[in-house]
Amino acid sequence: MIRLRRVYDPPEPGVDGVRILVDRLWPRGLAKAVAGVDEWPKAVTPSTELRKWFHDGGSAQEFRERYEAELAEPGAVAELDRLRGLIGGGPVTLLTAVKDPGSSHAAVLAELLSD
Repeated sequence: MIRLRRVYDPPEPGVDGVRILVDRLWPRGLAKAVAGVDEWPKAVTPSTELRKWFHDGGSAQEFRERYEAELAEPGAVAELDRLRGLIGGGPVTLLTAVKDPGSSHAAVLAELLSD
């Protein structure tokens, strides 16, 4: 089971399982001790260039295509395989700072991990 949540939401022990931050940058104003993040695999986060391109007005569909291309690179593929192993062991929560995780890169990543 894969959940999507904001990293700013308090951890839910017994429900979240392994908490994985999927943002390239650490969330502003959030202490690491409070976040309860277990993993931070930067190899599967959108690149700095892709984030900047999107925030400069890139389309959501093209962002998805570019992000999926980044996730097809060897380093990301190896990390995706490792994360799939975690998912096989119990619940996993993908964490992001964006306001709507369901329509973010985290949702794209969750789909790829579910395949």
